Amino acid sequence: MARVAALPREVRQYLLVTGNYWGFTLTDGALRMLVVLHFHQLGYSALEVALLFLFYEFFGVVTNLVGGWLGARLGLNRTMNLGLGLQFVALAMLLLPTAWLTVPWVMAAQALSGIAKDLNKMSAKSAIKGLVPAGDEGHTSLYRWVALLTGSKNALKGVGFFLGGLLLTLIGFQGAILAMALMLAGVLGLSLARLDADLGRAKAKPKFREILSKSRAINILSAARMFLFGARDVWFVVALPVFLATQFGWDHWRVGGFLALWVIGYGAVQAVAPRITGHTAGRGAAIAWAAALAALPALIALGLQREWQPQAVLLGGLLLFGAVFAVNSSLHSFLIVRMARSDGVSLDVGFYYMANAMGRLIGTLLSGWLYMTGGLSATLWVSSAMLTATVAISLALPRQASPHTP
Repeated sequence: MARVAALPREVRQYLLVTGNYWGFTLTDGALRMLVVLHFHQLGYSALEVALLFLFYEFFGVVTNLVGGWLGARLGLNRTMNLGLGLQFVALAMLLLPTAWLTVPWVMAAQALSGIAKDLNKMSAKSAIKGLVPAGDEGHTSLYRWVALLTGSKNALKGVGFFLGGLLLTLIGFQGAILAMALMLAGVLGLSLARLDADLGRAKAKPKFREILSKSRAINILSAARMFLFGARDVWFVVALPVFLATQFGWDHWRVGGFLALWVIGYGAVQAVAPRITGHTAGRGAAIAWAAALAALPALIALGLQREWQPQAVLLGGLLLFGAVFAVNSSLHSFLIVRMARSDGVSLDVGFYYMANAMGRLIGTLLSGWLYMTGGLSATLWVSSAMLTATVAISLALPRQASPHTP
């Protein structure tokens, strides 16, 4: 504790923000796995289980847009703590007897959890802008700090998948929910006591109409992000797990375990992205890495259609896609924080992650429809097309992206 107290204020605040994000992410990943496994055991159909997460995804779009404005007006400490508090309420709603856990009730709990997740993520990503060492916003420290936060979060989400299954096995659904709620209450208490009161609060109170970005650079980057994440979820969210189960004959635990390990590996690559791209990466790197990624789904689809060792092609291609996608994601996360305005950073970051959430929602909806009509190959071809759109949009990014780029 003495060593922590001796650290610079910015580093202590960064550690606290990261700790908040880690604690929330563990409960978020575990809760998703708990809900899927528990309600499947109760006899809910796959469609009914999927519906439980509908509001979770939808409210991501709304929360990021409004949450950025709230963060600028009230301070990022309040939006981060609000996210932790709402997640606690969502967990508490699931402590009711099983007979009372109807689909509408669980959907409402998941809606709160979705709002909480995006408030927490927006706050954590925005906070780094004010904590990075002065004069280093454009390069080494900012990229490294963003990559570490983003990568560790996704690795812990994968750990959360395992945690949810383990807790369900050891102490049951109610016990697991209670344990997570108590852990999160401790995180919230520490955050309330230690997080700076004025973290991320804008000096000039932004009006609500300012939730839409006026920066051409941020609008372009947001559009690219929407297609980037739509391209992932269009085949990853629904089509891939169903294909693994029906075509390869994998059981639920094998599917879930593989996807959890994929997310952990994905997060690990995100954390070291600055070493891969170089610490001064910008527009050129964003275009090059998106172009490299665009080719992968098309090659996987071609291999599956030609029946070239389908299992090796799909699993090997998925691992390669995850690694290259992780670099793209980490690079984009750095660019938005770098280009965001210093005063009221959460407005720009919130708008950007609204586009991220929109891409995930579009990708999820397309994933089920395309898989039913054209199989996994159809989702992969559409993924490649969406990534090509990402490349085309990224070409319009300014060559010298910096804060306040008009």
